[in-house]
Formats: sequence, structure tokens, C-alpha cells
Amino acid sequence: MKPLRILGIETSCDETSVALLEVRKTATKILFHEIASQIPVHQLYGGVVPEVAARLHVKETVELLDRALGIRQGSPSTGSGTILGSFDAIAVTQGPGLATALRVGIEAGRTLAFLSGKPIVGVNHLEGHLASAWLVPENRKRWKFPILFLLVSGGHSELVLMKDFCSYRVIGRTRDDAAGEAFDKTAKFMGLGYPGGPAIAKLAASLLTPHTSRFHLPRPMLNDSSCDMSFSGLKTAVRREWEALPKKKREDEGTKADIAAAIQEAIVDVLIGKTIRAVEKTKPTAVAIVGGVSANRRLQERMATAVERTGVRLLHAARGLHTDNAAMIAAAGAWRLEKGERHDWKKIDAKPEWDLG
Repeated sequence: MKPLRILGIETSCDETSVALLEVRKTATKILFHEIASQIPVHQLYGGVVPEVAARLHVKETVELLDRALGIRQGSPSTGSGTILGSFDAIAVTQGPGLATALRVGIEAGRTLAFLSGKPIVGVNHLEGHLASAWLVPENRKRWKFPILFLLVSGGHSELVLMKDFCSYRVIGRTRDDAAGEAFDKTAKFMGLGYPGGPAIAKLAASLLTPHTSRFHLPRPMLNDSSCDMSFSGLKTAVRREWEALPKKKREDEGTKADIAAAIQEAIVDVLIGKTIRAVEKTKPTAVAIVGGVSANRRLQERMATAVERTGVRLLHAARGLHTDNAAMIAAAGAWRLEKGERHDWKKIDAKPEWDLG
């Protein structure tokens, strides 16, 4: 079987990424993969500004494509074995995400599809996160359906049952804010900066007993019989606790660490409780955690213990691929291309609210 080389492009939010993935029948290899993060810029605003993100994507997309395709200034050769022959298909994030940001990557993909005559396929960003687990070689050896995914990021918190490649059923989702948003917003009004998840995790880890706290926060919907989640009430509870503290206490690093530990434990409790409930309902062969929040060490450790008790295998974390990246988009594109999907480069457009399933 001839290897299929897929050029992946990701520009859904605040990270620009390009990857070149080689897919064979027996192996998959990432030939090129780079991510240009916009976090330092958005930290100035305390969160992602869509128009700023889009402008930054333009510059970074061109530069990353130059490097991925081996383009050298002044030598735009288009003959046999040149840059347009270095890939067989294009996979680009079509949604969900910021409309203006998505269109930067889509326009780049459309241009390359027109110039090369190669097929292009639009990828659901959430499906890309699921595919990040497939990029781990150890996981592919044990890839047996159905697989239950906990997808947790800044914009999404969902439990998804993967019944086959490209076939999904959403078992539960947040009814308001995502777990990542809860981390970001609570960190913001505590003055911890953006993104909030890593800052809160670092503070919590600084305690001598990092997983205990004198602050008692709610676990929204934890005892609800559904697999749905909610984190809006938790944000409100944290704000009340924070604003009730004297100013001197709010400036104390120990107090901040104490609240950070309480926030982390509350979010992790909900995510694990709902995942185990979904395991009991769906009886999967394995569980995987994907998305930016899946990088949280406390979540990984506690999920491993909880899933082990059910007798179900926990797939390896996709280290280095937790956040938005083009390798996962290329992998999901490979699934879609294998099923014969193609898009008309003239008509493909952004789907900012695109759901999964």
C-alpha cells in the first residue's frame, strides 16, 4: 500500500499549526509538526480576542506552510517532486471555532488544493482531538471499539462514545461552561493570568498537601443521574469565596494555592464522576482523555485509578498533542479520506458551531 501523506492545517482558536502526516497500513508517522502559540499575545487581554487571533494566524500559517513544504525564498519550483508533490491530500479544521480564525486556515487549504489539484477534506476540530489518541502508537495496538472519550478543553466538555471511525454518540456534555473555561475564568479574577488551567495546577501543587483545602466548593450535577456536566455555578461559588476574603488574604500566596487546590479538585471530581457513570452506561473497551485540560496531571492520576477499578483500559495520554494541533487534524482527515470523503475546494467554508455526532 502506497503511503498517504496528509497536510494538516489548524487555525480554530489561538494556536496556528501545520503538520505533514504519513499514513501507512501498518504505521503512521508525523513527518513535520509545528505549533505557533498566540498565548503570549492574548495574555495581554486576559483571553482570546478573535480579530487579533485571525490576524496572527495569517502570518503564522504562511510561515509554517513554508517550512512544512520546504519552500525557499526565490525558488518557487512547481515541477515533479517539488513542494506541491510533497503531500497527497489536505485536511483543514472547518469548525467549531472562531469564524475569522477558521477561515484563515480554510483559505490556505483551498489555495493549495487549487494549485496542486489534490483533494481537500474539512475536519471537525472535536474529532481531531479524538484522533490525537490514535496518534499514540501504543494506543493503536489496542484500538478496539467502542471507546469512550472524555473531551475537555477551553470550549468543550463532552463524553463521546466512538463506535467506529467517524461514528460517534455524545453521551453527555456541559450544559453551560466548559471545564477549561472554569479554570480560565476563576484564574482571571484571582489575578493568575491566562491560560488558567496550568496556573491553577501549579499553585495547587505548591501546597504541602496539594489535594486538600479549607475551601469547600460545590460539585455541580455530580449526583445527577445523567452524564451531563455544569461548571457555571462553580465559577460563581469561587468568586463569592474570593471576594469575601480580606484584601490581605487575597494577596497571600498560600491562600491562593488553597483556593486553586479546591478549584482543581472540584473540577476533577465532576469529570471523573461523570466519566465513570458513562462507563457504566456504555460498557466501552477503553477510555481516553483528550483536549487541553487532559494535560492536567491530577486529572490523569485520578482518572487512571478510577478507570482501573472498572476493569476498563485507560489509553495513553497523547503527550505533546493535548492542545490544538495540526497532527490530530491530519489524522482525523485520514479517517475521512479512507471513507471516501472529499470537499469541493470552491465551496468549503467555516462551521463555527459544528457539533460532533
